[in-house]
Amino acid sequence: MLLSACGGSGSNASVAQPPAPPPASTGPTWTSGVYQPASQFKDRCQAPRTGVDIEGDPFPDRAGSTLLENFWLRSWTNETYLWNTEVVDRNPANYSSRLQYFDLLRTTAKTPSGKDKDDFHFSQPTADYLEQRNSAPAAGYGASYGVLSATPPRDFRIQYNEPGSPAAQEIMGVQNLPRGARIFEVDGVDLVNANTQAEVNILNDGLFPATAGEMHTFVIRDAGSAINRTVMLISGDIVTSAVNELKIISTPTGDVGYALINTFSPFASEADIAGAINTLQTAGVTDAIIDLRYNGGGLIGVAAQLGYMIAGSAQTSGKTYERLQFNAAAGNRDPVTGQINSPIPFYSSGLGFSLTTATQLPSLNLSRVFILTTEETCSASESVINGLRGADVEVILIGGTTCGKPFGFYPQDNCGETYYTIQFQGVNHKDFGDYTDGFAPQNSSDAFSVKAPGCVVADDFGHELGDENEALLAATLNYRATGSCPPPPVMLAAARIAVAPSEAQIEIMPRKNIMDSNRDMRMPH
Repeated sequence: MLLSACGGSGSNASVAQPPAPPPASTGPTWTSGVYQPASQFKDRCQAPRTGVDIEGDPFPDRAGSTLLENFWLRSWTNETYLWNTEVVDRNPANYSSRLQYFDLLRTTAKTPSGKDKDDFHFSQPTADYLEQRNSAPAAGYGASYGVLSATPPRDFRIQYNEPGSPAAQEIMGVQNLPRGARIFEVDGVDLVNANTQAEVNILNDGLFPATAGEMHTFVIRDAGSAINRTVMLISGDIVTSAVNELKIISTPTGDVGYALINTFSPFASEADIAGAINTLQTAGVTDAIIDLRYNGGGLIGVAAQLGYMIAGSAQTSGKTYERLQFNAAAGNRDPVTGQINSPIPFYSSGLGFSLTTATQLPSLNLSRVFILTTEETCSASESVINGLRGADVEVILIGGTTCGKPFGFYPQDNCGETYYTIQFQGVNHKDFGDYTDGFAPQNSSDAFSVKAPGCVVADDFGHELGDENEALLAATLNYRATGSCPPPPVMLAAARIAVAPSEAQIEIMPRKNIMDSNRDMRMPH
């Protein structure tokens, strides 16, 4: 065509070829800042599931692709993420992994103390989520590991055991893995110093068995002992108990109730916690100590029930337990459910998880409550503190600074993966919810936390939980009697923070239940 236009001719002239047709479209195309509805891409899966899940619901999957899954993640994030305007818009076609793409769909902003504002962005296989939500048994020993150092020289301690679990079984009056025991070896590998991937793989296999019936050997040292001992453990199917310890403590000024509540997460937690509070109510306790030191969250409805059961109807009637604040584009609607954004009340009856809606909850009618905390006290557990403070209940904290998560999300399945992206911030009846650096006792040196009455006390691995000589419980009883605190420990905030691993230091971290730092907004269906 060019030669013809120039008047050229001859036997060597090129013959014009028509342009090649564009490649056939294989999916949606990306335009920066332009978003199609997430519903357009929902359940369009690279590997569709068939059948029903463990709750009996049929899988909604249809044939699709990773590209369509990525486009769903992009639009869903834009519609529901609390900080959606802070997310860099990246082309979904550039990512072959949905998890790699999801990891980038978050803010990189920091809190005043310098930690990530969104430190809670994650996902898991939907089958695992449903098992945990329904208290399905999971392989393990029933021991909760506390990590004082995750890199060499590592320091793993036993925090608590599930009742009746392999870890709690006794031989000659001694538990297999009692609270405070330090782990030195697993299956012949030095847990403290091992630093090859092969060794770490053996440690992980032993610490976190994949199936019930596995036998592994631990070398441990009990708290207060100078002698190591060897324990052989066979893993079992473990169900997490919401209430791990419950007791009535007699004092000269009245009986005090103590409840170690480790999770709000399984559906069974509704009945378990209500049963524990009913026991305290029947005993006529004059004060309650609620031990949330290892409670990272769970069902917000159950947390709101606990708030009611502590405070009673007179203090909570007509008051908001928590109101959700969504992104600016959401207006007065919940962008996830599409419903009007109604406040969460202090629920006074069952919600249908494991109690019928006709069940009236017990209440202690207390104007103050003692709550035991550490950095593992998180999310829905912190909402108990904030919700009660909003209702003018005096909350006295004994322990350490909480994790600082006034945020939450609706777990969302798509194509077999359940995603957790921060969608709201919770505020109490007084519209307060700015505790991104946690709650802390009044005498804490933490400059960025929200202070409440109480005492800084280091977690005590030398005594069983519920033992009146255990440091947090002893300090609580003393504060109740005298109003005074023990001397604060040196550098408590740094004592349990693992050093970031280098290439020469392989980190091992416990595999926590996904609800350990969560507000689960789901209701029974």
